[in-house]
Amino acid sequence: QVQLVESGGGLVQPGGSLRLSCTASGFTFSNYWMYWVRQAPGKGLEWISGIKTSSGSTVYVDSVKGRFTISRDNAKNTVYLQMNSLKPEDTAVYYCAAGSRYRAIATREAYDYWGQGTQVTVSS
Repeated sequence: QVQLVESGGGLVQPGGSLRLSCTASGFTFSNYWMYWVRQAPGKGLEWISGIKTSSGSTVYVDSVKGRFTISRDNAKNTVYLQMNSLKPEDTAVYYCAAGSRYRAIATREAYDYWGQGTQVTVSS
């Protein structure tokens, strides 16, 4: 049974930091690109970052470059999203996703596996 389980969300003040984690099971994690996609209240999905299988090459959407860092630990089947300098507009449900090839598309159907999401709220 494939599972992607996100954790680490919560309420943080503007300018603060959070680290999200996503632990995978049921598939060969190291063979998959891993992604973070978010959905703000009342808006559609937004692709924000991806990390390659083993080389660790990373890609980011412009709105989070320099503030967010994606990383992975293949020994722990876990992908992380370190979020710094958070802004109210970063408020969203954050999902992790897995794909066998590179994707920068904000639709669930583009990915092989999808997590249940974790809420991040940035507010004073």
